Amino acid sequence: MTPSTPSNFQKIQTNAGTKTVEEFRTYTQDEGTPARVIEHYRDMRRFQTLEFYERMEKKYSFENGAYRKLMTIEEAFVELENYIDASDPDLDLPNLLHLLQTAEGIRKANHPDWLQLTGLLHDMGKIMFLWGSGEDGQDGYSPNGKQWALGGDTFVVGCRIPDEAVVFPEFNELNPDMHDERYNTTHGIYELNCGLDALKFAWGHDEYMYRMLVANDAKLPREALDMIRYHSAYPWHDKGAYEHLMKDGDFERMKWVQLFNKFDLYTKDGDNELRGDKMQELWPYYKGLIEKYGLGGKLKW
Repeated sequence: MTPSTPSNFQKIQTNAGTKTVEEFRTYTQDEGTPARVIEHYRDMRRFQTLEFYERMEKKYSFENGAYRKLMTIEEAFVELENYIDASDPDLDLPNLLHLLQTAEGIRKANHPDWLQLTGLLHDMGKIMFLWGSGEDGQDGYSPNGKQWALGGDTFVVGCRIPDEAVVFPEFNELNPDMHDERYNTTHGIYELNCGLDALKFAWGHDEYMYRMLVANDAKLPREALDMIRYHSAYPWHDKGAYEHLMKDGDFERMKWVQLFNKFDLYTKDGDNELRGDKMQELWPYYKGLIEKYGLGGKLKW
């Protein structure tokens, strides 16, 4: 199951109504960014530390057969039906609709079915809100719930947060690790060229869903797992941070994540027709892909 290189893929068209590409992902404190988004990133920068990552890693472990609930993909979608991402400045949509928009955008561009399925699955790690709390940044029930450990741009914990590569860099000084000499250097706890997989990105739905798929022996290629694990790591794949920690092969892996993020971002559309009966019509197709790639039946979450 060896995919062709990203450079061979056709360009995509945005499906964002009247929005231009430049109008996506606008993060400022004085130009219309919703207050909930500003608060989200302030909390994320304040609380996403190395210690927090390790605590969440233990809480959501799949080691020795551990899991929190057995559910099918379809049952998990039902749980996510009313979840709306508090960190997204572009659109307020039920998460399932965004996942279908992403998957259908990839499908319409004639990309492989494993990539279509990746679009459908990529944000499902937000299911952590079922076991989280506001204190842990995983409250998905209340309208203004704290979600700073569910979504948002992720940065590497255990080393300096790069001012030049993150949104709201003015919040970096709020992070306790940035005042600890063990963690506030460009290398921090990491070795030079240690490689992408050695890095601990701020805990969120990406890392959890990657681990969930591995624990359930998903038959997806590594490119798909990378897209799921690293699609929120904008400082890395969009701004070029952490190159000193990457191995040679990581640069090719970055291209796949960049390809995926074009669909993740630019298929957002508040007037999209994928609602009601249309969503039900699409389900048999995607259910077939779920089964093809080893994710049918009850899964460990």
